[in-house]
Amino acid sequence: MTATRTAEAGTAPGEPPPGSRPSWRSRDERSAGLRRLRRRAGRARRRALLSGRRLAGRALHTWRSSLQVRIGAITMLVAGTVVVIVSMVLFSQIRDQLLDVKRKAAIDQVQAGVVYAQSEVAGIATGDAASVRSTLARTVNQLLDRGGAAGDFDVVMVYTGSRETPAVSRRFLLDALPEDLRATVDSGSQAWKFDTIPTEDTGEPQSSLLVGAPVTGDAQGPDQLELYYAFPLQQEQESLSLIRSTVVISGVALTLLVVGIGVLVTRLVVDPVRQAAGTAQRLAEGQLEERMAVRGEDDLARLATSFNAMADSLQRQITQLEGLSQLQQRFTSDVSHELRTPLTTVQMAADVIYETRSEFPPHVSRSAELLRAELDRFEALLSDLLEISRYDAGAAVLDWAPTDLGVLVNRVVDGMESLAERHQCELKVTRPPDGVLAEVDARRVERILRNLVGNAIEHGSGHPVEITLAANRSAAAVAVRDHGVGLSAGEAQHVFDRFWRADPSRVRTVGGSGLGLSISLEDARLHGGWLQVWGQPGAGAQFRLTVPLVAGAELTSSPLPLRPVRLHRPRTAR
Repeated sequence: MTATRTAEAGTAPGEPPPGSRPSWRSRDERSAGLRRLRRRAGRARRRALLSGRRLAGRALHTWRSSLQVRIGAITMLVAGTVVVIVSMVLFSQIRDQLLDVKRKAAIDQVQAGVVYAQSEVAGIATGDAASVRSTLARTVNQLLDRGGAAGDFDVVMVYTGSRETPAVSRRFLLDALPEDLRATVDSGSQAWKFDTIPTEDTGEPQSSLLVGAPVTGDAQGPDQLELYYAFPLQQEQESLSLIRSTVVISGVALTLLVVGIGVLVTRLVVDPVRQAAGTAQRLAEGQLEERMAVRGEDDLARLATSFNAMADSLQRQITQLEGLSQLQQRFTSDVSHELRTPLTTVQMAADVIYETRSEFPPHVSRSAELLRAELDRFEALLSDLLEISRYDAGAAVLDWAPTDLGVLVNRVVDGMESLAERHQCELKVTRPPDGVLAEVDARRVERILRNLVGNAIEHGSGHPVEITLAANRSAAAVAVRDHGVGLSAGEAQHVFDRFWRADPSRVRTVGGSGLGLSISLEDARLHGGWLQVWGQPGAGAQFRLTVPLVAGAELTSSPLPLRPVRLHRPRTAR
């Protein structure tokens, strides 16, 4: 029958009905849907994690940067801890006293009930079970009607001679009594206990004070009656709950009040400090007329007065230093320009004498050579002074052009070969096989490299000087490494200062103006680059020049490390 219907529908057996999708496609779609859900869940988790990190970072930044937040948080923590401890101690004492009053009233009521029960069961007929149950029931009802100062209660009387059928005010109550309490009372002693017993209506547990005592009558003989009171603690629990709520609300209010007072006091102290910090920052930015407002005669007012006096002194000194600096710059510029004309005249005369030195006696010829050499040094010194004056005046500009730094390095090395030979020093060059193109001022970069290589040769003590060129996607760097006397940490901080020498007593053979490294640093800064130094006494020094490949780009890293990988002194064949 099924095959006939299938044939009529035009569908072969085992094929899906028309309009339905193959099972393999459904499985693929479900798998794709699960993958999309997993990707969405992963993105949601990453976003949540990123948001959490941002919030944590902001909270940490606020904690570190705000004194007021730290004091408020610490005050809240300390005040909250003290309030919690005091509240716990206070609530514990109130609870103990409330329950102790309840217990004393309950014990007094039980003792009165025992006396009354003894009078009621004095003539009980122990052999008549019906009489016993009737007497016990009547006594329990009368005890319930008597009431007492301890509040609501239930009563259970148990005749030990007929424990199977005791008289009870609430039958379920007897089974809920703790065994240890019944054992103590059965032994002839009065006992009490705080415990939980179920209610008759709902069976829910209810905290209660249970008190039991033996009841002895003259007609009982060896048998004994036991009287148990159950005092619900519902009213006490409501009172304790109200007290707990009051203590919690009072503690929170007190904590917030203490925190508010602490934050207010902190703000009164921190605000003047913030104003002082803002004024100091503006002073550092060059606004020398900034002063703090002085209010009152307290410690903060004295702080503001002292700060203003310090600012006045700094303004006077900075003004004097600026005047001296401008005077020095103008003097350097004027002297450099004024010496140009007589130097040119003297140099022309010296060239004439130098060209005809072969006609003079030997000592005169040697004097002509020395005159020519010293005039060349004098001209180099004037050129350095003029260059420094241009930097001081802000008139130095760059002539950008795409330049192969490898060609510049080779040109500098070729020009320093004669000096290296005089110092018996080998120049080692390491450079990439491909050219390193950078948009730089070739003249200034060549001057930087010439100063660095000459300085390394002079202080290399005859050891090889290593020149390394490297580049990455955004920057190019040249490192010049010597293995000479090296630099200490203090000397490395002053190596770029004008006219500074590590050892003034040394005889300098290169230049001698003390301005070469200073000019090199200014040239590097003009390119938006770095000129940095590393040194260690006895291990030599390394200077690193880093410039961006594209003019005006910002440097973020250098392709060469500043600290050399190898620190040992290489051996050089003599």
